[in-house]
Amino acid sequence: MPERFTVTFAEADPADVDSLGGKGSGLARMTQQGLRVPPGYVVRTPACRAYLTARRLPEGLAQEVRDRLAELERATGKTFGGGPVPLLLSVRSGAPVSMPGMMDTILNLGVCRESAAALGAATGDARFVADVVARFHAMYAETVLGALESAPAVADAVAAVDAGDDPAVVYERIWSVAEAALAEDTGDSVPADPREQLLGAVEAVFRSWNTRRARTYRDFHGIPNDLGTAVVVQSMVFGNLSDDSGSGVVFTRNPVTGEPGLFGEYLAHSQGEDVVAGVRTPDPVAEALAPALLDELRATAADLERAQADVLDIEFTVERSELFLLQVRSAKRTPEAAVRIAADLVAEGVADAAAALRSVTPEQVRQVQRPGFDDAEVQSAREAGRLLTTGIGACPGQVTGTLVLDPDRAKAQAEDGRAVILARAVTSPADLHGMIAARGIVTATGGSTSHAAVVARALGTCCVVGAGDLQIDAAARTVTVAGHTVAEGDEVSLDGSTGELFTGSFAVATAAAATTAMDALLGVARRASGCEVLSRVTLVDDVEAARSAGADGLVTAIDDVLAATGHLDGLIDHLLAAPGPGAPEFDDFAELIAREMTPLLRAAGDIAIGVRAIDLVADESRELLQQTAVTTRHPELSLPLGRLALIEAQLAGLHRAVAAVDGTPRVHLAVRHLTDPAEAQLLRDTADRIAPGIAVGSYLTSPRGIDRIDGIAAAGDVVWVETRALQAALFGLPARLLLTAEPLDEYVRRGLLATDPRTTLDPVAERLLADVAAIDGRNGVRVGVRISGEVSQGLVSQLHALGFRRFAISTGETRPLQVALGRAATGR
Repeated sequence: MPERFTVTFAEADPADVDSLGGKGSGLARMTQQGLRVPPGYVVRTPACRAYLTARRLPEGLAQEVRDRLAELERATGKTFGGGPVPLLLSVRSGAPVSMPGMMDTILNLGVCRESAAALGAATGDARFVADVVARFHAMYAETVLGALESAPAVADAVAAVDAGDDPAVVYERIWSVAEAALAEDTGDSVPADPREQLLGAVEAVFRSWNTRRARTYRDFHGIPNDLGTAVVVQSMVFGNLSDDSGSGVVFTRNPVTGEPGLFGEYLAHSQGEDVVAGVRTPDPVAEALAPALLDELRATAADLERAQADVLDIEFTVERSELFLLQVRSAKRTPEAAVRIAADLVAEGVADAAAALRSVTPEQVRQVQRPGFDDAEVQSAREAGRLLTTGIGACPGQVTGTLVLDPDRAKAQAEDGRAVILARAVTSPADLHGMIAARGIVTATGGSTSHAAVVARALGTCCVVGAGDLQIDAAARTVTVAGHTVAEGDEVSLDGSTGELFTGSFAVATAAAATTAMDALLGVARRASGCEVLSRVTLVDDVEAARSAGADGLVTAIDDVLAATGHLDGLIDHLLAAPGPGAPEFDDFAELIAREMTPLLRAAGDIAIGVRAIDLVADESRELLQQTAVTTRHPELSLPLGRLALIEAQLAGLHRAVAAVDGTPRVHLAVRHLTDPAEAQLLRDTADRIAPGIAVGSYLTSPRGIDRIDGIAAAGDVVWVETRALQAALFGLPARLLLTAEPLDEYVRRGLLATDPRTTLDPVAERLLADVAAIDGRNGVRVGVRISGEVSQGLVSQLHALGFRRFAISTGETRPLQVALGRAATGR
């Protein structure tokens, strides 16, 4: 018998997120825990995938939906499309990966004349019936039929209804006005038959998987396009039924700061869409909810958090003072909150290392390290009256940019390299492209669970919501606050923590040291991974930053040190002026290296430091090194050991630097681009002759070097594999291209590369590296991997799985790498 497309909350396996989607999984789990969840069922993701392939509902699904509907009627004691107690439904999307606001929802489905009359009789409130009918018609028309927003005539008709009116007559009046407006807009009509409405809604949710905004969101977050979405069909409860009803969203901890305790908002006499859409500003849940309900919600939230070992986002509705849970999912959180929450959950014993590290990404760690405004300058700006307004800080960050009021213009200006801050009265999924492009987002309405807030947290974009003083004039392209007008194109500054919007710009202060929570989390990651991380430094001041980031060792490059100290041009000028081999060589150069490396070694103290020899053919430094001119005059410099005197000078300089510090060698010199054991042996012999006690090794950048690593390692002390150079060689691309977004982003989007070489090891590279890590420790040789650019979790996980346990990275990426390694070690 073929597997069914549908499953009830009570029957479903909550662990089957791929089939149920996140929303369905959460509802199944809460139902089976005995919590108060309105009953319902899930149309599983295979049905969506079948629909997207065939462009029609799969065979048998319509009958299943009807069968499940009959079961739901029996379970609730209500009647779909009739009375005496009518059953109305919510139909919502629920993808396996959270995509807040990106797909479609329809509430109050099942409205017809009979059900409206029964609903009026049950509630005694024809105005409530009018609101239900108008909401359903508008949502169905927009979601299924592509209509625009509701016409003013519909709102006027609802406002004219009296609570004591005949609900059947009210239905006919509201429905006819809404139908007339829809006919004028699209020429379509909303079905009056509730069962036809249901099938149309299911199909619309399937279609919403491929809307432009959903695809844009998936592309940005790297979510596969073939997952499909589930559809959750659930019995309605009504937060807009009475004054002791309402809807809310809470987090088990503050998703902005990470502070423990229930955090969220509640809007009395409302449906859930009113809260998350941001069109009305809700109240803090601790102040707005009745004490008994608040206690029940707190206890339930705490139990759910302990059970799932994660901070949770919970949607709920109160219907006549009775609490119903509508959704639970892992909460979107700011990077700062993610780090604090993960550390706290481990300290409290709520989560183990694997669960804690699963909740923090390298990108979030990277964002926590970003610099912000200078505090003194901000205070001066407040005193000078530059504070324009204060809203609700929804996602931390401090950014300065050009004020833009339109998402299309925001995207266009960002593509021109300008930093922009997008200001909107309220955001919607249609604004996503502008939100992605913006450095900061500010809205006039909405709370910390509004569309703008949730999406900004997912993007890690600085955001302020609920800045109610903002008067945005889209036509005039101005923003006005208390008589002060700022034009589009003016510079403004936004603080996503304090909620403040300033006129003008600020200087950026140096990034603060890691917080206590960050240090605690990195300790968890290091213990889980058991890996060694070396940070790249160039100047003496870099050493303390590397130590603060938790580096186990240091790496540097002689050409980087010389460039940073202003001496590299002298070497290049010498090479361009000097005759070939045999002439006076590099005595002065050796002394220069000793002079510049001595303070770096002294600052390193007892931490080992690896030094890469100067690479005159480095692709990423072509112009700086004047490669064409230098290698034309000295073609032997294109080879790793083609000018041995240059290697000798570097070894001699390091040897003198070690002697100047304390004579204890904690340094090795590695030469790039070796491909043959004979080269490695010559390097070994040269070091023994010129600089006894200085370890030597190689940076392997080519498939041939990897293939001969056994022989190369046998002649050295250290072997580094450079992933970026190796990937570039395999793809036939310049290595510098792997450090940029474009043109590779567009090339990958076009499907012209099956693997993105910046974030994933190509299968050929995996095969080459399969046995390399096993060499580590053999005859005292240390093997490591050098990673360039931003850390990719996928790449790190691949390298960890291959057995690599020693890594070198830039100092700014040290913490992200440690978290990525911890996640890789715990299978996350």
